[in-house]
Amino acid sequence: MNLIKRIEELTPEFIAIRRDFHRYPEVGHQENVTAEKIANYLRQWGYQVHTKIAGTGVVALLKCGDSSKCLSIRADMDALPIEEANCFAHASVNKGVMHACGHDGHMTMALLAARYLAETQHFNGTVQFIFQPCEEQDGGASDMVNDGLFEQFPTDCMIACHNWPDVPQGKIALNWQTIMASCNAFRILVRGRGAHGAMPNNGIDPLFVAVQITNSLQGIITRIKRPIDPAVLSICKITAGETYNVIADTAEIEGTVRTFSEDVTNLIADHMQKIASHVASAFGATVEVNFIRQVPPVTNNPQWVDQIQNAATEVLGQEAVLTQEPVMPSEDFGVFLKHCPGALFFIGNGEGKHRQEGHGPGPCSLHNPSYDFNDSILPLGASVFARIAENYLS
Repeated sequence: MNLIKRIEELTPEFIAIRRDFHRYPEVGHQENVTAEKIANYLRQWGYQVHTKIAGTGVVALLKCGDSSKCLSIRADMDALPIEEANCFAHASVNKGVMHACGHDGHMTMALLAARYLAETQHFNGTVQFIFQPCEEQDGGASDMVNDGLFEQFPTDCMIACHNWPDVPQGKIALNWQTIMASCNAFRILVRGRGAHGAMPNNGIDPLFVAVQITNSLQGIITRIKRPIDPAVLSICKITAGETYNVIADTAEIEGTVRTFSEDVTNLIADHMQKIASHVASAFGATVEVNFIRQVPPVTNNPQWVDQIQNAATEVLGQEAVLTQEPVMPSEDFGVFLKHCPGALFFIGNGEGKHRQEGHGPGPCSLHNPSYDFNDSILPLGASVFARIAENYLS
């Protein structure tokens, strides 16, 4: 391992910064204190800082030399509406909010790389740090794009990373194509006609119809979609009725669809409408299908994955660079990649049991109330970010 020495020296200071972010989390589009802290750090280090992009977003630029090349590094800022279960000193003090996905670590790795690059300035061109709001609600990237991010701050490419508990600590995991799935939500409202529970023939039972639709929708995955095209269709919520002996007027089905291809998403959305409409019609009910395309897949540019691989091999060694299979969780970084080339990589947060002081063994998965970012990987991610920038802007 050949970590950047100056980044290693700075790491204790940035562990304190990471834990401060963890202690004071903020949910999407409310990252006001977090954004102010980030902006203040970057100004101290000589960056040209722009705030209030899409509300709370921060963009910071540092130009060295005469090259017109520009590389962007993105980090997400928001936390989740989860009550933290940890009892260590830096546990969240904001009730019902915690950094359960490691965005506190993402911000800190980016800041650590920014500090190093500002001190050394071993590059020719512009390095740009983008701190994005509201990733967890799948809206922040689109909001930044719609607020003129790429018009105001044009860039050649954009790089990001996500910590990943299933990857061993200290390893970098890469995929040269699609690494994370699209995220789509759907709501199907079934309209029937209420009746007494003892006389269902006098009504049209929307809950019965909803159950038939629910069963039929899985046929899209098993009988309509090609078996070689990965996709998940999960019904996660069905609501209907007020009491045990009254047939309701309406029922609602809610769920999620994850795919690695927009063509597959289109196929599922189209057949969902057909199946819901025909099943409802067969029983005398009507439906309204609302298919909500939240974020696209994260499809990496292979050339930029090569850049990450080269940088990671330099600082961590070839044995630390792994190939990552695609995963079904989503990340709205894919929105940015529709506007410029780039790539997202995973950094291993460690496997197995909890590492926190004062907390017993248990899962360390993302979006878990007992989750905490692994501080020991801060210099690894920051070194990879910094080396990517220095290599590209050489």
